[in-house]
Amino acid sequence: MTHDSTHGTGAQDADARTASDVPGLTTREAAERLGVKPETVYAYVSRGQLTSRRTPGGRGSLFDAAEVDALARRTGRRDPSPSAAGELVFRTGITLIEPDRYFFRGVDAAELARRYGYEEVAEWIWTGELRPGVRFTAPAESLGAARRTAAALPRHSSSTDRLRAAVAAAAAADPLRFDLSPEGVLNSARGLLPTLVGALPTAGEADGETGAGASLARRLWPKLSDRPADAASLAVLDTALGLLADHDLAASTLAARVAASTHAHPYAVVSAGLGALEGPLHGAASGSAHRMLAEVVGRGGAAPVVAEHLRAGRRVPGLGHRLYTGEDPRASVLFALLDEVPRAAPAMAAARDVVATTARHTPLHANVDLALAVLSVTCGMPAEAGETVFAVSRAAGWIAHAMEEYVEAPLRMRPSGQYIGPRPPQPLPAPGGAAVETSPPHGAVRGTGTDPGSAN
Repeated sequence: MTHDSTHGTGAQDADARTASDVPGLTTREAAERLGVKPETVYAYVSRGQLTSRRTPGGRGSLFDAAEVDALARRTGRRDPSPSAAGELVFRTGITLIEPDRYFFRGVDAAELARRYGYEEVAEWIWTGELRPGVRFTAPAESLGAARRTAAALPRHSSSTDRLRAAVAAAAAADPLRFDLSPEGVLNSARGLLPTLVGALPTAGEADGETGAGASLARRLWPKLSDRPADAASLAVLDTALGLLADHDLAASTLAARVAASTHAHPYAVVSAGLGALEGPLHGAASGSAHRMLAEVVGRGGAAPVVAEHLRAGRRVPGLGHRLYTGEDPRASVLFALLDEVPRAAPAMAAARDVVATTARHTPLHANVDLALAVLSVTCGMPAEAGETVFAVSRAAGWIAHAMEEYVEAPLRMRPSGQYIGPRPPQPLPAPGGAAVETSPPHGAVRGTGTDPGSAN
């Protein structure tokens, strides 16, 4: 360690003061290029991965820019550095969440989803380019395979079951799925999203307006409801898809990024996201909100329904979000649109009653699950409709995060387990509960855990 013990805050300040006078990168500049903390730069020096030279006066260090850039390419320029709490931090250019709103690539996400359709929002988060009027088309072979596979599932299968089966079938039908170039991933994504929608069974009669030229929201509607889609209700669905396209590192997105870090293809990334999404505390939470809201509408008031939830020790669905201090901005947008749908009035009144009743004791605000429940209850959709909307929409975000992860250093998410089991060596187990004393095979080393070639 040639510099760790001598370089503190004063040395870094000296680096900053001399930066304009001496060629080379200061410690802070080198750290920014590498995406690490200044202390890690000194660790690279101690390992011989970087060389440094003293600044005039000897109080700081300078680094050759070309050498730093070469190291950044070898290690992955944006490797996350640990936070103060020791957590893994992901640098992402997709979504920024603030206490009362959120942004897609710097643009207010609520405004974006209000003004543009889901496909246009998806293109924006994938590429940072707006393509007005863009429509996605499912490849015939992939769509056929996905439909056959999803249709073969038992009748009681959920929509998420069918989506997972559809993704697997579509992957098998795409020989180019392993092309992880940006254009290759985008081609897969633009075909996969309409394939997911097309593989779902139809709830009602298709009305002839759901072909390839229709928006994905228009094609999804008859999969969710057997009622005709009026323009106002369809606008709510399309906006919901845009709003839900990404929300930073939610559990399903983290699962998707872990899969992408192994260079799994985009279909496998979406499969990983769907697996995490199915948990009752994530995407499936909207189903609980639907059932609760339908009961409130049926009973004519929120008070008895809220009371029963609290008495059973259950949280009231559709309320509260750990990232927002007030109402979920996604819910605010959808409520404003639902106010323009006349038939939504009973469900809207029920949702407001739930919020007001609960607020007497706990200041919780509506989240997007409650807004999705208003849509699904109003339009005669099943309880799982919100989860379906969530899954189709968020697939775009998982793809966006996969594209970021593909250019990072692979297999970088490998935490170490804290073993709490019996201390080895233990006797070899035998039938009947008896134990057989044993020793490791000749030449074996037990429990070193140092194999650098294994990612498992």
